[in-house]
Amino acid sequence: MDIAALDAVQIELAPGSQVILPMLLAVLMFAVALNVHVADFALVKQRPVRFLGAAAAQILGLPLATLGLLYVLNPPPSIALGMIVVACCPGGNVSNFFTHLSRGDTALSVSLTATSSLAAALLTPLSILFWTSLYAPADALVDAIEVSPIPFVIQMTVLLAVPLAVGMGIAHRYPRIAHRLRPVFLAAGLFGLAAMVVGGVSSNWSLFTATAGTVLVIAMIHNAVAFGVGALSARALQYDVAGRRSVTFEVGIQNTGLGLVILLGQFEGVGGAAAITALWAVWHLFSGGLLTGFYRGLDAVRAHKSARTAP
Repeated sequence: MDIAALDAVQIELAPGSQVILPMLLAVLMFAVALNVHVADFALVKQRPVRFLGAAAAQILGLPLATLGLLYVLNPPPSIALGMIVVACCPGGNVSNFFTHLSRGDTALSVSLTATSSLAAALLTPLSILFWTSLYAPADALVDAIEVSPIPFVIQMTVLLAVPLAVGMGIAHRYPRIAHRLRPVFLAAGLFGLAAMVVGGVSSNWSLFTATAGTVLVIAMIHNAVAFGVGALSARALQYDVAGRRSVTFEVGIQNTGLGLVILLGQFEGVGGAAAITALWAVWHLFSGGLLTGFYRGLDAVRAHKSARTAP
């Protein structure tokens, strides 16, 4: 089935969703903020140029690479919108986990996640509008949805900034309480989001399942490009092996949950955008695991060669 059919699909949410979705967004950002501490930004002062370069790879590099990929793949407008939204979201905390397993620089990973999450309060809504304006099909779709730029930016900034500030405040003053609250709010936010997505797509389930394979391939290519942007940027910034792994995961793992809430709440749940964002959310966990296995295997090979050449 032609994935262009997804452009005409709108995820129908339950009554009251316009109230629930902002609450879900606030809950998810609050959960993220509970894991952000002032100490996480220490590397900004210690290694400002390389650190800011790594942050720019995610905030600017990934959306730019996504724009180039859109011109190559020429996907339907709704798919393009979803790809741009994903690229404009901050990094996900899962990147810290994969970095740790891969023997990367965990402190750098945590700092980059904290920085992109903090910047997301203003940059994410502005970035979405900016990058969609540079790709005509997605821009036309946004116009058709009648998204008003100024109200969109103001509303999104408030919804992101307030829970972020409150969560960081609790994490700073009451770290033990923040540690206990975070999994509760994160689970509640993700469960609520999953329930809304599953309920919303049920009326178009056959269309989503029929096009899932093609959309997944696009998500896989996009995710591979994201990892590539991270890896190439880290090399250009002359990070060591551990640092390169951190930056690679940070750019390749995105907060797709945030992207889904934005699409459902602000862009009328347009089908293709929601589909690719949801598949991204699943695939980047799988690809992150594969990349972790590759790094661990590479370390094992190097350790074996080192042992054989040792006197």
